[in-house]
Amino acid sequence: MLRRWLFEPVPKGRIAAFRTVVYLFVAADLVIFTPWVRSHANTPGDLYEPLLIGRLLHLPTPGPLLVHGIFWTLLALSLAAASGRAPRLLGWPVFLLYAEWMIIAMSYGKVDHDRVGLLLALAVLPTVGRARHGDREPTEAGGWALRVTQIAVICTYFLAALAKLRFGGLDWLTSGVLAQAIIRRGTGLADLIAAVPGLLILSQFGIMAFELLSPLVFVIPQRWRTAVVAFFYSFHVMVFATITISFAPHLAAMAAFLPLEKLRLRRRPTPSVEPAATG
Repeated sequence: MLRRWLFEPVPKGRIAAFRTVVYLFVAADLVIFTPWVRSHANTPGDLYEPLLIGRLLHLPTPGPLLVHGIFWTLLALSLAAASGRAPRLLGWPVFLLYAEWMIIAMSYGKVDHDRVGLLLALAVLPTVGRARHGDREPTEAGGWALRVTQIAVICTYFLAALAKLRFGGLDWLTSGVLAQAIIRRGTGLADLIAAVPGLLILSQFGIMAFELLSPLVFVIPQRWRTAVVAFFYSFHVMVFATITISFAPHLAAMAAFLPLEKLRLRRRPTPSVEPAATG
């Protein structure tokens, strides 16, 4: 039963579309969402406190050659990988370089938790092999790659709830955490919401319930699953609209839940040419 669930076949076209989304996001991440990582090329080395994996692998202290080299190489490889060609030859280097990019990014202070799903997607996509857009042939390897990515996405929610309870206890539910976030980085919409008595506390109860119940997405009927995932996306739209926190990498990975093969562009059929009448 568990194996059948983990390796539930999906159309190869879905893998091809997901692969394009993920690799294009990596390129966008480098130039739009995390361009500040390049500033670590000139950050004093004594400020570098590598994550555990960086210490275990004895990764070098970032400098200009390493940071700029990873940036340009990863940018070129991710764009090439988005084409779907040479999925293993290009996919493995993209995963390794992006993992190092994230280690550099997160080794100077705050560690973001919105990249777990994306990193896992990059790790498993090269295992699938070739997949073409629009291909309806089922693949168990592709099903496994999407499933473990989905699990990582949901773990991001569920473990976030456990962390809130671990460090804040039940008091987190009635704390001023959202009020503090609005004071620091709130928008006009957030100010309107904060003006409603009790709404922020109610929102915190809703967030906790949403995160704790998120694993239920795996047991609801398939016909409702896309609607639930749409709710997940709407939640993040609301978060960004109120306190300008973006979960862009997480949203890219969450596309593993979507039937992306249905979004492919279809070619217009070529009109047939009738033979000229003779006689």
